[in-house]
Amino acid sequence: MDSLSLDAVKVILPATIAFLVGIFMTPTLTRFMYKHKLWRCYSRHEGTDATFQAVVKENHETHTPRVGGVIVWLSVFGTVGLIFLVFVLFPNDVTSKLEFLSRNQTFIPLATLLVGSLLGLVDDLLQIFPPNSLRGDPVGFRYIKVITVVVLGTIVGWWLYSKLGMISIHVPFDGTFMIGALFIPFFVLITLAVFSTSVIDGVDGLSGGVLASIFASYAIIALWQNKIDLAALCAVISGSTLAFLWFNIPPARFYMGETGMMGLTLTLSTVAFLTDTVLLLPLIAFPLFITTLSDIVQMLSKKLRNGKRVFIVAPLHHHFEAIGWSRERITMRYWIIAVVTAGLGTVLAIIS
Repeated sequence: MDSLSLDAVKVILPATIAFLVGIFMTPTLTRFMYKHKLWRCYSRHEGTDATFQAVVKENHETHTPRVGGVIVWLSVFGTVGLIFLVFVLFPNDVTSKLEFLSRNQTFIPLATLLVGSLLGLVDDLLQIFPPNSLRGDPVGFRYIKVITVVVLGTIVGWWLYSKLGMISIHVPFDGTFMIGALFIPFFVLITLAVFSTSVIDGVDGLSGGVLASIFASYAIIALWQNKIDLAALCAVISGSTLAFLWFNIPPARFYMGETGMMGLTLTLSTVAFLTDTVLLLPLIAFPLFITTLSDIVQMLSKKLRNGKRVFIVAPLHHHFEAIGWSRERITMRYWIIAVVTAGLGTVLAIIS
């Protein structure tokens, strides 16, 4: 088998394994989630304005588990562990080639995924079994989450800067822009921006389909850049997300939750920097960014225009719900847009 064929197998085979691992483990995890009632004991829409509550009528959050993201990261780490075990037990040229743990490509994304997912799981459990002080997702608790993301982003940014020597960003069609030590705060800023896109986890199947497309795009970009280990990891994340999506097509059996969204969004920002495509990230992950932007626009409009709204409700997918689109229509159209913009971003990353 030639090198190119092995590279393709190294990307496709682990993704397939991750998908199958997720498919087989999910029924057991689903039974566990429902048995222990791992859903919010209150609606996150408590305390929202009357317009929002009137639009978002079908609220299943108090009867649908919110820790579905564990399926994604357990599938990822299960696949990584399985392939590494095969390499240890049957060391040869093929198993060595398939193993994709590496210090300069996959160590940091895997660490970010693990830490972000575990922190998100803590958040989810606090929402499921909340002390009275945290009921209703108070603003103070949100600040704690933001501070946590800043600290984690600072640590990862410092590692990329000091250990991997990242001191610049690529400007498409223009070349390299040196930023030196400013790389660290810039990384933190992008990490916060990407983390804020977790608001897309609000309609059945929406986040899963969008994130699967984005990570598939980065698998292609990393493969083109000859970062085969990183390409394999992105493909594994995409395959794991598709397994989650298999059970989350409307009506959802569970939601991604913070354990999925925090881990995946923080990992996404790391992957964008490792592939030096951070300036293309808003295009590749367009549905994520437009969702966050709609929230920002709505908030500024209400503050600067005496309560006037741009959207009936925000974020954007709930605006479409307000004008009469079914949740299935919203989800499918977001998926289509995700595939188109991720594909366009991939092409620009390759040619620029």
